[in-house]
Amino acid sequence: MKILLVGATGTIGSAVRNELTLRHEIITAGRNGADIFVDITSPESIKNMYQTVGKVDAVINTAGNVYFGSLSELTLENNEITIQSKLKGQMNLVLLGLNHVNDKGSFTLTTGITMDDPVVGGASAAMACGAIRAFVQSAAIDMPRGIRINNISPTVLEEAIEKYGPAFPGIVPVSGKKVAQAFRKSVEGAQTGQTYTVYC
Repeated sequence: MKILLVGATGTIGSAVRNELTLRHEIITAGRNGADIFVDITSPESIKNMYQTVGKVDAVINTAGNVYFGSLSELTLENNEITIQSKLKGQMNLVLLGLNHVNDKGSFTLTTGITMDDPVVGGASAAMACGAIRAFVQSAAIDMPRGIRINNISPTVLEEAIEKYGPAFPGIVPVSGKKVAQAFRKSVEGAQTGQTYTVYC
């Protein structure tokens, strides 16, 4: 398959790329170090990316900024960081990409553990992840031409535990390789409207 991987240079994206590149043609997109530049907070940037790439069999997104901080610090501006990137950015990848995905292709988005297992400072992240899960579940029954859509909800990765571990006390991290298998299941499998949780 020809797969467009957005966010390929991040921790999750790198693991997914390592897994899928064994069997598929991977085109990477992102803000740094990728084949094609894209800023998912910009609809124009997303449109330009799709025009450059052309038709693909699958789109995977592992990008998306979120704001972490206490509710008293969650200003409208801080929350907008999450809305524009993790929420609208992912939805726009689907809405603007439908005509660029081949029949029976797929979209795979990324959510996260915060929507099911709340942590201090995670309200904004949980909001976006929960919204994406609901979007995927509902959009799946309305996707054209047999296109599938799923989302992957991982916990903290072992490779990122030093950076993010303090925000997730007591949560057991998982390997990037294990998380990548969920993305493989979404892309190479047949299910749609699913949330694949990778928590332990």
